[in-house]
Amino acid sequence: MTDSSAPLPDPLPEPAGMREQYVTEGLAEAELPAGPMEQFARWFKEAVSAGDAVHEPNAMVVSTVDAEGRPSARTVLLKGFDERGFVFFTNYDSRKARELAGNAAVSLLFPWHAMARQVIVSGTAERVGREETVAYFRTRPHGSQLGAWASAQSSVLTSRDELDRAYADLAARYPEGEQVPVPPNWGGFRVTPQAVEFWQGRRNRLHDRLRYVRTPDGKGWDVERLSP
Repeated sequence: MTDSSAPLPDPLPEPAGMREQYVTEGLAEAELPAGPMEQFARWFKEAVSAGDAVHEPNAMVVSTVDAEGRPSARTVLLKGFDERGFVFFTNYDSRKARELAGNAAVSLLFPWHAMARQVIVSGTAERVGREETVAYFRTRPHGSQLGAWASAQSSVLTSRDELDRAYADLAARYPEGEQVPVPPNWGGFRVTPQAVEFWQGRRNRLHDRLRYVRTPDGKGWDVERLSP
C-alpha cells in the first residue's frame, strides 16, 4: 500500500503557469482530401518522418466505457489502418476488451505534441478475423509472443514474481526458434470511424479543428470546422 500522506516535491511546479505558444502552419478545408483516412495517412507519415521528436507515433489513447458509463483510457499501439479503420491487438479478457464487448463505442486519440497536432477518432470497434490475428501474431518478436500468454491482462497479480515465473515457464516450453501458438483469447479490434477530428495548434489558442463526419448514408464524409 502506498502512503498518500507522503510530502510532495518542493518546490512544486505550477501547472497554471505552464504555457506553450504554438507557432505552426494552419490547416484549411481546401487542403483536405475527400476522406479522413487519406488525411490521417499524410499526418502519420509526417509524424514518423519527425524521428525522435515524436516518440512512437503509432501510440494512441484508447477510451472505452463500462456498463455504468464510467470511462477508462489507456495507451495502445496502432498496428494497421486502411479505409476500413484502425486496428490494434489485445487480450480479449482485458478490461478494454470486456468493455467493448458491452459497448462497442470507442475513442482514439493520437497525441503528437511535438507537432502541435492531435487526431481524435470516434467510432465503433469489432473483432478482426482470426486469420488477421494469426498473421499479425507471427510478426511479433518471440518474447512478445510469450508475453501474450504470460499476462492475464488486467487481472490482479500477487507480485511481479508471479508474472516473471509465468514467463520463464513459457520460455522453457517454447525456446527461441520454436513456434508459439496464438492464444485463443488474444486478437485484434478494428475501429470503424464515424468522425475523425484533425487538431492543429495555432497561436493565441486559436487552433484549427477540422472534423470529418460520416454522411447519413454511410458512403461519404462531410467536413466541419469546430471552434477552438
